[in-house]
Amino acid sequence: MSLRQADPGASASEQSPLAPSPGLADVEGLAAATAGAGVRVDMCWSGEQRPLPADIDLFAYRIVQEALTNVVRHAGTGRCRVAIDYGDEELSVEVIDDGRGANGNGSAHGFGLIGMRERVGLLGGHLSAGPRSEGGFRVAARLPLPAPIGASVAAQ
Repeated sequence: MSLRQADPGASASEQSPLAPSPGLADVEGLAAATAGAGVRVDMCWSGEQRPLPADIDLFAYRIVQEALTNVVRHAGTGRCRVAIDYGDEELSVEVIDDGRGANGNGSAHGFGLIGMRERVGLLGGHLSAGPRSEGGFRVAARLPLPAPIGASVAAQ
């Protein structure tokens, strides 16, 4: 889904304002759907998984969703890797493939990467996306996490 318009391929329930927003708990479903499209997704989770603020959870999911869509459409590979790391101060999301990477007709054009950059920017994070020197393409986002409640209270 783009920040500019509703996703024309989404079902009515996905576009309904009453439908729950997807989040990282739904990434395994994305991986299964991507496998159904012919690209195996190796998932790697690290750090202490915990509830996230709704905007971070949704935007992280959308970044993975868009990156996997780009792998299916543009990479020309049968495999990719998604790594999600719950750090103390930031959430890291990385999608790597070993396909042909971006070219003149590839994922560097259109609204996909622009939308990812906008989402990450709204959260004060950082996005890098581009071809890898060893081949393929990498999308990596770092999203700052709020301090846990009580973490800033000094012991007296």
